[in-house]
Amino acid sequence: MDRKLLLDQLTHYGSSHPEELLLVTQFKSLLKHPRCFYRDHLPGHITGSAWITNQRHTKVLLIHHAKLNKWLQPGGHADGIENILTVAKKELKEETGITEVHQVQQSLFDIDIHQIPASTDFPAHYHYDIRFLFRTEESDHLSGNHESLDIQWVPLSSIEAYSTEKSVLRMKDKLSHRSAIWNQ
Repeated sequence: MDRKLLLDQLTHYGSSHPEELLLVTQFKSLLKHPRCFYRDHLPGHITGSAWITNQRHTKVLLIHHAKLNKWLQPGGHADGIENILTVAKKELKEETGITEVHQVQQSLFDIDIHQIPASTDFPAHYHYDIRFLFRTEESDHLSGNHESLDIQWVPLSSIEAYSTEKSVLRMKDKLSHRSAIWNQ
C-alpha cells in the first residue's frame, strides 16, 4: 500500500463513527508533506498499527506500552516506509513475536489521531495512526520487546478493564459488530 493507494482508501473510507470520518481531511492534508512518514516530521507523522483478533473474534491482543503506560494495539513509526501495511505487520511481529497472520479485510480498519506526550527526545506531537485488522491463532507463545511491559489476549467483553481509550473502544465496537455478522 503506497501513498497513492492510502490516499485513495482514505477518500473512500466509511465508518459508522462520525468522529472518525472527521479525521480523513487531516490525514489527507498530512499526506501532502513528503516527510510525513518520518518520526521527525512535526507536529505529527503517519504510524501503522495492527488490531489482532483470535480465530473466533472473541479476543484481541493488547500490549501494555512501557512509555505510555497504557494497554494498546501493537503499532509504531513508519521510519520512512510509505507502505503502511508493511509497517503494521513489522510492528506486530516486533512487539508480539507473531509471524503468521491473516489480513481480515484489505481496506483500512480504523484511523485515529492522538497526541503523544513530550519526552527527553521529542516534543509533544501527534500520531496519525492507520490501523489494519488481522486474525491469528491464539497462542501463549508471545514475545514482547523493550517497548512493552506485558502482552495479553483480552476478551472483547473485558477490554474496558484494560483500556478506556476512545479509539480502542471504537475498534472493539467495530469488531463486535462484524463478529455478529460473521457468526450468523
